[in-house]
Amino acid sequence: MIDSYEGTDDAAVAIAGAQAGADVVRNLYGRRLNRIDKGAGDFATEADVEAEKAILGVIRARRPDDAVLGEEGGLRGGADAVRQWLVDPLCGTLNYAVGTMLVAVNVALRDGAAAVADPFGGEVFFTDGVTARVRRDGADDSSLTPSSASRLVDVNLDPPFPSAPGFRAVDLLAHPDFAGRFRPRVVSTTLALAWVAAGRRAAYVTDGGDLSRSVHFAAGIALCRAAGCTVTGIDGAPIGAAGGRGLVAAADAGTHALLMSMTRGRG
Repeated sequence: MIDSYEGTDDAAVAIAGAQAGADVVRNLYGRRLNRIDKGAGDFATEADVEAEKAILGVIRARRPDDAVLGEEGGLRGGADAVRQWLVDPLCGTLNYAVGTMLVAVNVALRDGAAAVADPFGGEVFFTDGVTARVRRDGADDSSLTPSSASRLVDVNLDPPFPSAPGFRAVDLLAHPDFAGRFRPRVVSTTLALAWVAAGRRAAYVTDGGDLSRSVHFAAGIALCRAAGCTVTGIDGAPIGAAGGRGLVAAADAGTHALLMSMTRGRG
């Protein structure tokens, strides 16, 4: 168990970084922020940039020799560094920019500790790579326990759709068995992965390439794995496998098998 954000292990660094980013995101919420165009309808805001700076400051102070790959600032440090942090300072920028509080701050050490902060929910979900826990408003940590009881499945419908026409997330929602077993949700933030680990969602599904080293997904994948979820690509292959695509993170093996049966033949 991690005693405080000021601890010295990697999980404490991830927590402190995610909390620092969350503080920036929360403090700038509701302000008129300049947008930085990324093309194809995507953009960042000053909040994304400043949150990443805050996270980088934490990592630089505590792990000065580590490399950092940030969504906004790119790679800092050697590309061949043994230790690399993956940082998504504001996942859900489109939500944030229009005043919707469904966002996440993701900080992960590649193949190690990770933290996902909910700036407005007052929660930090984290793992040391072995166990998964959540801290609420600075209170004592509680273990994360996945559950499929909600039957809620978050599906990422944001483009691009690299596996189309073989797999489209919208086709999963239209599958005749889906409505009989699950209820769809679309929140457009990887905070949903933390909710799978915490038992608030039965599963999360997204298309994409190899997401194991994605700044957007690495922290959520680490949480789900440590919590005991079943995590694979949309084709059932292990995350990080050569040629692997997308992500299916389910609370349990049964839920995962059901979703895979609905995507089989499409992936």
